Amino acid sequence: MSKHDFPVEEFHSRRSRVREAVGKAGLDWLLVFHPVSIHWLTGSDAKSYQEFQCLLISARPGPVCVLTREGERNEFQDDALVDQLWTFGGPEPEDPITAFERLAGVLDLRCARIGMEVPAYYLHPHHYVRVKQILGDALVSEPSDLVHDLKLVKSPAELAYIRQAGRMADTAMVRFATSLIAGRSELEVASEVYHALLTNGSGLAASPINLVSGERSGFSHGAPTERRLRRGDFGSVEFGATCKRYTATIGRQFSIGSPTPRMRELYDVVRRAADACIAEICDGVPAVVPHEAAKRVIAQAGLNHGRVHTSGYGLAPGFPPTWGEPIHMIGGSTYTLQAGMVVTVEPPVFIGEERLGARLIDNVLVTKAGAERLSTFSRDLIVIA
Repeated sequence: MSKHDFPVEEFHSRRSRVREAVGKAGLDWLLVFHPVSIHWLTGSDAKSYQEFQCLLISARPGPVCVLTREGERNEFQDDALVDQLWTFGGPEPEDPITAFERLAGVLDLRCARIGMEVPAYYLHPHHYVRVKQILGDALVSEPSDLVHDLKLVKSPAELAYIRQAGRMADTAMVRFATSLIAGRSELEVASEVYHALLTNGSGLAASPINLVSGERSGFSHGAPTERRLRRGDFGSVEFGATCKRYTATIGRQFSIGSPTPRMRELYDVVRRAADACIAEICDGVPAVVPHEAAKRVIAQAGLNHGRVHTSGYGLAPGFPPTWGEPIHMIGGSTYTLQAGMVVTVEPPVFIGEERLGARLIDNVLVTKAGAERLSTFSRDLIVIA
């Protein structure tokens, strides 16, 4: 994504909403570190998340400032909507926190009330500690989900990109199904998926493909290997397609040859659990409710011990290593579903001692009337005769 992918008015609306939320939180400034938050507010697609980067936005109207490495200057200037760009480093290394301290002095941050994101993956613990030391008593809170929560409900333009990504994912799943041939390696099959994605316009997804087969089918997030498909294999695949970094995911089960009764049972349970989850998704419903519906189906089948992760989560523009949003359909969730949110549905069963697992993954749009499934590819078990 870049600043050219949305009307400038949409960026201004996003910034206005963030400023209002910052003010309501009793803050003067918010320090933003998560690349998805920076992407949403500026359009930046840069890989500067690999090192220190920070966006600073105030509660009052004023310039949006970004501090990033010098190597990203040209991309930020061309593709991002940034009012003030500060950089560090270049042909020789420079301590980014020293550069941050200079910027903090220019903006007089030590005399303000500051909140900052503390995201997983993107803020080094040493940098976090030193930023806290620089800000001292001015740092009063860490509202890490303030920006993320504002972007859970997607705009019409965002939904258009998500739908386009969904069509790419469907096309790649067709290629996947036709590539399941005994004797081929998991890596060879994965290459067919990536070829279909990239040749049909998808960008690189934030998380790599999961593809497991045979004795590896009990792995819930296994990467493809040199293992070759054999008759009698059961397995699963999950991958994402992206349009302007907006992600659509899809996951399916397959069997090389006729599935055993146990394989069929696991598939049937997760499909019924997914159906129960989807049936409860609607505007105004607590996110825990669809999860509990899926959980009941799996528990009634005596497979609750195989329910190894969330029943679903929100989808964001993705940066490695994840495309997920803070909202989860899981026990203890405090979120409420709203029309315009896009969530995955993927209640799983993975049983290590049996070396078997099953999971269907679909994305749905939350609406006033219920859930709209965004994938058109069949949810049936893929059986290769």
